Amino acid sequence: MIYFVAAIAAIAGLLFGYDEGVIAVASPSLERDFPMSPFEQGLMTAAVPLGALFGAIVAGRLTERFGRRGVLMMAAALFIAGALASAAVGSIQLLMFTRLMLGLAIGVAAVVAPLYIAETAPLKIRGAMVSTYQLAITVGIVLSYVTGLVLGIEGTWRVMFGIGAIPGVVFLIGLAFLPESPRWLVLRHRETEATASLRRLRGPTANIEAEIEDIRRVAAMEQRTTSGVSQLLAPWVRPALIVGAGLYFLQQLSGINAIIYYAPTIFAHAGLSSESTQVMATVGIGIVNLLVTIVAMTLIDRVGRRPLLVAGFVGTACSLALIAVASLLPGLFPTWIVVAALVGYIASFAISLGPLPHVIMSEVFPLSVRGVGMGMASVSNWGFNFIVVFMFPILLGAVGLAGTFGLFAVVCLGGIVFTLTRVPETNGSSLERIESHLRAGHALSELRPSTEAGNVNRVKPGDSR
Repeated sequence: MIYFVAAIAAIAGLLFGYDEGVIAVASPSLERDFPMSPFEQGLMTAAVPLGALFGAIVAGRLTERFGRRGVLMMAAALFIAGALASAAVGSIQLLMFTRLMLGLAIGVAAVVAPLYIAETAPLKIRGAMVSTYQLAITVGIVLSYVTGLVLGIEGTWRVMFGIGAIPGVVFLIGLAFLPESPRWLVLRHRETEATASLRRLRGPTANIEAEIEDIRRVAAMEQRTTSGVSQLLAPWVRPALIVGAGLYFLQQLSGINAIIYYAPTIFAHAGLSSESTQVMATVGIGIVNLLVTIVAMTLIDRVGRRPLLVAGFVGTACSLALIAVASLLPGLFPTWIVVAALVGYIASFAISLGPLPHVIMSEVFPLSVRGVGMGMASVSNWGFNFIVVFMFPILLGAVGLAGTFGLFAVVCLGGIVFTLTRVPETNGSSLERIESHLRAGHALSELRPSTEAGNVNRVKPGDSR
């Protein structure tokens, strides 16, 4: 059952990836109908992350009140409406508005889908299951690129946008068959429904008594704790907020969405002059992103979060620095070097910076503020996503490819330091054990997997190991 749950919830990621990537392949066709200045192009492209910023702000409150599954159904309906409206607009201003709608749905779903998967997945495969959201994003990006390649350039942008409604319908129908999060149900004092939900998730023969007992115990402690945004600033919760928001800050300032949104433009600057060649190279980048994300899913619960993060930041920093140097000295570096470095960047990102912020964010926040906390962390995600996407064409014109990618490389170097000093190793720890570690007042970065046999799934009161 959990695989079905993860697959349906992750369709939110597919919709995100499609709506993010489609603008890259639709832009040539779109600009023939609606010529845009660099400012208008930046604003139209950045309308999705701007809408997602507002979605992330309201997502936490919505999910605490209406439940994880209910809010995902609201987002699915908005995905469908936004895709159909984007295909029917008659001006660039209306397109900006409809993409703002899509962004709102993406922002809500980006908070709730990983949260829902994390709260329903078994401990041993929680990292891989949450990573299905990032995998689905890469699938959506590839689908958008392939759609552009198949449909071609001339006059097809409406079809490209409208196709996004199809997975939205599948998402909405699939959610109707899923159970609500048992952890949310316990918080709402609906324990009979919570037990039934967990039984459905784990199977009719599974022993769920220990897990449901831990959920009840932590929920009872949460009832005595003030919830809401103010609680996020409490000394024992603040480290979780710093980790969640910090990882998203680093993910976005690594430049990933500038590359996804503007891949054809980057290839043009690298020397690929043909539009069809640019689109084909962009499809190749999307496929690399997809395949390496699958590899990441097999490693997250085996290698751990911290080693993969460090490796990812090292790889992205080196790749970005190479692109920057090659752009400064084009006579010494052939075009294929830039393309290869870009592939190296995508691979390093996909195995680390792509899935891990979603995974870690879904793990570190206490139960009573998990929805609100993930929403606030996502504000960092979408706020900096908007800034990067909006500023990229302006930066490209002002300091060139070398200066822009050099800045991204410096951010990735900072990510190594942040990971080593702030990020916990959550692999092998239940959500309840992670919360106990926070409540004990220990540094979050000191959290390590339990080494005691049989203690992986259980957590004792006051356990801070």
